[in-house]
Amino acid sequence: MTRAAPDLEVPARVHHLPAALVAALGTGLLVLLTAQSGERGTLAAVLVLQAALVAAWAPASGVRGPVGVTALGLVAAVAADLLLVLPDRPELGHLLAVPGIAFVAAVLHQMLRRAPRRDVVGSLAGALLLVCAVCGLAVLLRLPDATGGERPATTAVLVVGAALVAGHLVDAVMPRPQVAPGIDCGVLGLLVALLAGVGVALLRHSPGGLADTLSSVTVGLVLAGVAALVGLAGSYVVVASEGSARSRAAAAPVLQAVLPIAACAPVAFALALHTAF
Repeated sequence: MTRAAPDLEVPARVHHLPAALVAALGTGLLVLLTAQSGERGTLAAVLVLQAALVAAWAPASGVRGPVGVTALGLVAAVAADLLLVLPDRPELGHLLAVPGIAFVAAVLHQMLRRAPRRDVVGSLAGALLLVCAVCGLAVLLRLPDATGGERPATTAVLVVGAALVAGHLVDAVMPRPQVAPGIDCGVLGLLVALLAGVGVALLRHSPGGLADTLSSVTVGLVLAGVAALVGLAGSYVVVASEGSARSRAAAAPVLQAVLPIAACAPVAFALALHTAF
């Protein structure tokens, strides 16, 4: 908490407006490229988001051994994408090989760091979290088409994007009451994020009855809830970072916006298997 105090002196809008902008840009990139070029457009958008997240991870989180962690993230992103693009019938379970191998690589990275090795646990955890995040983004490449029409990736991304943008905009104006001391994120922002996600889900899927309405509300609540909570976790990571203030300020919005999208992709995959959205 000793590091959080200086951040509280900075207006909340400095933390939240850039994150809202990055979330809007990321959402627009995924939606527009998917609409224009189909699966190739989705792949291009995912690659951009993965590269941005990997580049921002070390300066935003202050993880130890930044060069090795960044290299591991890049390799994991490429491997995850290839596993879901190259096979004729890709299986999502194939992605489990990436964090499994990455864990061994992360341990080797810690062994090769120069002594004294500070914060080994934090560095190892940060590397594996980055690997899981880029694998999560890769899941967007294989969201099942449950309705036989438009890919549900578009709806999922719009729900998540709306929740992130709405939550950050509200927190930029009124981050009260605070969720936790030292974090300029408020309960009101979380509630507005949930409402925005539900609203987009309802607009995207015109309800034909009570069952359809409940399905849309469930999709909106679940995806928006995950996005809001992971966005809050991203704020914790940024506030606790020991990196330089300048590099953290430039990279933090990317982490705060892209990490929730990565976390929501596997959730959207699970929802698409059981609901039509």
